[in-house]
Order: sequence, then structure tokens, then C-alpha cells
Amino acid sequence: MKVAVPSIMSQAGKDYLTSRGFELIETKSQSAAALVKEAADADGIILMTEPFPNTLADQLPKLKVIARHGVGYDNIDPEFWAKRGVWVTIAKNANASTVAESTLAAMMAISKNLVPTTEHLRQGDWGWTFAHQGFDLAGKTLGIVGYGRIGRMIAKKASAFDMKIIAYTPSNRSDGNAEMVDRDTVFKEADIISLNMRVTPETTRSVGQREFDMMKDSAILLNFGRAALVDQAAMQTALKTGSIAAAAVDVFDQEPLPKDDPWFSTPNVLLTPHCAGNTKECMDRMAVDAASEVVRVLNGEKPLWNVNQPEH
Repeated sequence: MKVAVPSIMSQAGKDYLTSRGFELIETKSQSAAALVKEAADADGIILMTEPFPNTLADQLPKLKVIARHGVGYDNIDPEFWAKRGVWVTIAKNANASTVAESTLAAMMAISKNLVPTTEHLRQGDWGWTFAHQGFDLAGKTLGIVGYGRIGRMIAKKASAFDMKIIAYTPSNRSDGNAEMVDRDTVFKEADIISLNMRVTPETTRSVGQREFDMMKDSAILLNFGRAALVDQAAMQTALKTGSIAAAAVDVFDQEPLPKDDPWFSTPNVLLTPHCAGNTKECMDRMAVDAASEVVRVLNGEKPLWNVNQPEH
């Protein structure tokens, strides 16, 4: 059987498949057109972040499983594919620790002005940093909106900084690392806020002008989750007007960002190109976890981390 995989996928995932007798179709692009051209006879597909339109259904007649190389699945319609008898799976546990580390790295970089300090020092300005003091994380309040795997991992790791940690999740379940509060309390009281919700109709653009008005003018917003969670224009305005102090953004409505995108002229924001999970270890885990789900399905077993239930 054949499995279409991105050519850039970790070798660990490719080896997992070939060692179990599967033939690889390595695609340089995962656009709909490329998949139809190169992988029309694939039994399984490992999908990264590209949109996977429903129109592919009739052009991929042998397809039995689409395994997301990651946790989010807002680039695919699981229920549609369930009706076509196709499993959609995720790599449930692969990236939580890495994304949490990246989130905390951004928090630390902003709190100590590391990026602008480096830029000014390169320009010969030794004294800039002494006129622009950072702040300690100890004693500050970290607010986490969305307390799933990544949110919980952020709380666990952040506890080492002697921060007060509060969190909101609809289930109100705590693991002991965070005090559970209502959603508005997070935005009103936190010095630093991390967005870690899934994209749903309820959470799409759910962080906008109302939330920015509630936040402290010294607050920092970290979005290493999904761009669709935030009203981008409202966030840019909040940064430009000083309604909030700073932000770190790893996810965008359009990726890659156009050269004239408003984010590039927005002050006090640390921008990274959707790379919060980009470590060798994390990429190996995601590739192997996605590949293992493909193997389970194509061997006639039920996957471990399915997000739909095919109608057979």
C-alpha cells in the first residue's frame, strides 16, 4: 500500500513506514493539485498545515486515512471525510512540551527586552537597555486560556518561575498547577496571557476589542495556538495604541506572511513563522505518531487519536 508524505517530513517517520512494508509517495507540495497529480492512488496521507479540501474526495478513491502531522485540524473537515469512510487522526501528544517551551521562551525574551537589546547593541548602542528596563516574572500572573495538553504543560513549566498561574477552560478541570477562574478574570488580572484553545465556532475571533479593553496596559499576549482565535486587526491596534504592552505571535491568517503584511509595521511584537514545534525531537515525534496512525488504519486496526468516526 502507498502512503503520501511531505518530502520535508522527518526521516524517522519515513523509516517507520518503509520498515513496515509501505511504499512512500514523497510530495514537495501538499496542495490539492499536487496531491491529485502525484498521489491519486494513495491509501494514506500524512498532512501538514495545507488546506485539504473536500473536493479531493472523488480524486483520491483509495484513501482510507488522513493523519495530521500535528494536533490542530482546522485545515480539514473530519465529518465530511467520515461520511466518505476516511479516518482523520492527529499526533495528540507529540508537540505539547515543545510548544510550551517556545511559549515560555517568548515570555522570557519579551520580559527582558532581549530582541530589541540585541538590535540596539548591533548598532553600537550599549546603553539602550539601561534606559528600557525589563521586568521579573516572579510574582507576576500568567493567564492561560484553554487548558488542554499544551496549556497544562505551560502551567507545569511556568511554575518554576514563581508565577501565579490562573487558567480558564470550559470544563473547569484543574491539575493543581493553575487556579481555575472565569474567562474575563484571566483577561483582567493576568500580566501575561497565553492562548491555547482549539478553533471552534465559539472560539473563532473570540479575542478582540472587548478582551483588549479588559487587559492591563502592561499586559503581554502570547498566541502560539491558532491565528483564527484572535481578531488580528484589533490586536494590531491594541499594540499600536499601547492598549497592551507587547505580544508574541507564531500563527497568522495568511502563511507565509506577505511582505506588506501589517504585522511587519506593528510595534512591540515578537514574530515567528509558525515554528513553535520546530525542534528535531518534536518533528521526529510528530512524524512517527502520524505514521503509526496510518499503519494502524491500513492494517485494519482502529487508530488511537482519531477526530472522526467513519461510516463504513
